[in-house]
Amino acid sequence: MHYNILFVFLWLLVTGCSQKIIKQPYHYPNYTIIKPDITCKPKRKNIQNLLLSYLGKPYVWAEEGPDAFDCSGLTYNIYGKMGITIPRTASEQAKMGKLVTFANLQYGDLIFFGSTNRRSKRINHVGIYLGDGWFAHASSSKRKVTVSHFLKEPRYLKRIKICRRYLSQNERSLYLTCDAPLKKMNTVDKRYTTPWTTGMTLPKKAVP
Repeated sequence: MHYNILFVFLWLLVTGCSQKIIKQPYHYPNYTIIKPDITCKPKRKNIQNLLLSYLGKPYVWAEEGPDAFDCSGLTYNIYGKMGITIPRTASEQAKMGKLVTFANLQYGDLIFFGSTNRRSKRINHVGIYLGDGWFAHASSSKRKVTVSHFLKEPRYLKRIKICRRYLSQNERSLYLTCDAPLKKMNTVDKRYTTPWTTGMTLPKKAVP
């Protein structure tokens, strides 16, 4: 008898709490950060598979998928899907991982970009290196997740600020140490917020 009363009480408590969840409708820009579900292990093959599934998805500022991305949202999602938690913004992602030179880039390494002013250290874009001069990124100018080549678009070569590696060459360890303090990142359960989804109108401006 006591167990039945306890069960009813717990059921009322759970259902009462669930009714209080109010999912916010989508609004642009949506700065809430949704942590991606882990779907695969940290492998370069999985980076490739995720990228292939995201190519052509629209660029939407402040989105981290699965239907739209900004530049750091793409990298945040792909590494997050593999269980590797990295910061949400490009400037914070650039503080984390193993520093590598452009000449030693490997598939899956991140390349961080800024202005062509060499004195400026500000980071405003990030891409994923694919090899042979190719890299993938969510491009605000092309308004989609795409692939670019440094020789075909040399302006990107002039904008490189730093390169980072999170996944070791043998895929057995991670480089997640930080060179500087990271800003606190608050994530929101996807039950509480609505990301941009296919079928919604694209914002008129890529960057608000």
